Amino acid sequence: MHATTIDDVIHQLTAIVERSRETTSRQGYFAALYRRVTIAVKEGIAAGRFQDGPRMERLDVIFANRYLEAYAQYQEGRACSQSWRVAFHQSSRWRPIILQHLLLGMNAHINLDLGIAAAQTVPGSALPGLERDFKEINMVLAEMTDSVKAGLNRVSPLLGWADRVGNRADDAIVNFSMKNARDAAWAFARKLAPLDEGAQAAAIAARDQEVARFARLISNPGLFGDSITFAIRLRESGDASKVIAALTA
Repeated sequence: MHATTIDDVIHQLTAIVERSRETTSRQGYFAALYRRVTIAVKEGIAAGRFQDGPRMERLDVIFANRYLEAYAQYQEGRACSQSWRVAFHQSSRWRPIILQHLLLGMNAHINLDLGIAAAQTVPGSALPGLERDFKEINMVLAEMTDSVKAGLNRVSPLLGWADRVGNRADDAIVNFSMKNARDAAWAFARKLAPLDEGAQAAAIAARDQEVARFARLISNPGLFGDSITFAIRLRESGDASKVIAALTA
């Protein structure tokens, strides 16, 4: 069932989080973080942070529906985007650390879904009018960084150690979501905006392949990366419900 308001989005994300807690599914990690972001965006709209609050809610809903649809498709055994299929598939594996699960969700949702949602919210030549509000989201995310990192460190105590040896693991959330990925998403929206429906579909399919390839790199970061993540994983909480609670708080 597609959401039609930001409250619908929060309600459906809450249902996924609760279901994941009950079934101890790691799919709840990204859903818990995404729910926090959505609540922060809702509060930002109510506080007048955006130039056009109703437009920002439309973007939020269109954006969220791409995740909600992919989640439903995967749960029901139907085809979903390659990017989300990789992310959801990894949730059944022991090896990825919590941060990798979050980055896989961010990769699919920001690098693929966000540009599509922006181009659909403000199509064609009107897209540039969205840019200021689009970039204001970066400030919303920045304000959440410390609390998210604190939650991660409670269930993944070696992330701080990984920072010290140069991997900058928990800071990757900030760099990935706020700067690199969102800038790329805006560029992708600009690419889609002038295209007709057929050309957009082809561009989205090609983008999905690229994002899925990057997801595989996140999952398998090479010998050095694997050694670091394995050490982190050994000390992480294996209780998915506890991790979800830490990411929700």
